Amino acid sequence: MNLFMNKIPQQQLYDYFILASRCWLGYILISYGWSKLNDGQFGVSEAELDMPLKDLSLFRLSWYLADHEPFKSFIGLSQILAGLLLIFRKTCIIGAFMSIPIWLNILVWDLTFLQAFGHAFTIRLSYYLLLTMLILYHYRERVFPLLGYAVQKDKPVFRHPFWAYLLLPLAGLIIELTPGIPRMISVLTGAK
Repeated sequence: MNLFMNKIPQQQLYDYFILASRCWLGYILISYGWSKLNDGQFGVSEAELDMPLKDLSLFRLSWYLADHEPFKSFIGLSQILAGLLLIFRKTCIIGAFMSIPIWLNILVWDLTFLQAFGHAFTIRLSYYLLLTMLILYHYRERVFPLLGYAVQKDKPVFRHPFWAYLLLPLAGLIIELTPGIPRMISVLTGAK
């Protein structure tokens, strides 16, 4: 074994480790996403549906709530997409960035509803996050310029007077209320 390891440069072994990690994490995401789309995850049994809420564990209650559409399909399709993007070299950075909130969401969900950090799955999720960060670090020549561009100082297109900044709360309120204008008009005109 040592003879075999001496013939392969360490950088090539590390690159292979990253490839294996991308493919494994992609497989995990795709399998969990597919499971959600095919009723393999979420939901509760008929017996649990007949139980009073106080008798259900918090975790089972969370799985009942997560079993509703379009939430379940959205999560499933997001996991499949992130997994596919992670597998292919040209899209793996997008897949890695997309998978981070997925891993974090599952981790926080499990910490909230399993209420135990030492649970094996929460440890695995933390490891998946670490692997995802290693993937991004491996491609740092492509990632760091992208991040640098995203946070670089940008000159505003227009300079606004000071009073315009004072009116931002009012502008935000108008923006918030704008989608309700058609409904308000229909109520005021008596249209159904």
